[in-house]
Amino acid sequence: MSLNRILSIVVAAVAVAAAVSVSLVAAAFALYALVVQWLGPVGAAALVAGVFALIALFSAAVAVGKIRPRRGVPPPPPSPVEKIMGLARERPILATGAAVLAGIVLMRNPAITTALVSAFLAGGGAKPPSPPKRR
Repeated sequence: MSLNRILSIVVAAVAVAAAVSVSLVAAAFALYALVVQWLGPVGAAALVAGVFALIALFSAAVAVGKIRPRRGVPPPPPSPVEKIMGLARERPILATGAAVLAGIVLMRNPAITTALVSAFLAGGGAKPPSPPKRR
């Protein structure tokens, strides 16, 4: 990620935070002005403080993850082995035919069998060639 991209994200986050702050102050003042005539200055201030404390509590709960949205998390995509096993479960006759065909091909061509067995036995033990040393 480039420095310009990071700075753009930071500037955007600061701008959003400033806009939210101004909006909260304006909402608090509007709520105060609305209820001061019925509750008096002290009661209106207490009500505004309580309302914004509840908003802060709800926001913190959402941020921490205590309140989760009702969207379901999609399952991860199946691996190729899971796809093959699912196909074998759905169509066992087709899977048996494919296994018999693979066996016939392997018996008719011993070079493929030898390559597969040596690759299986070598596993992760084979090391790539090291690069030549420079002077």
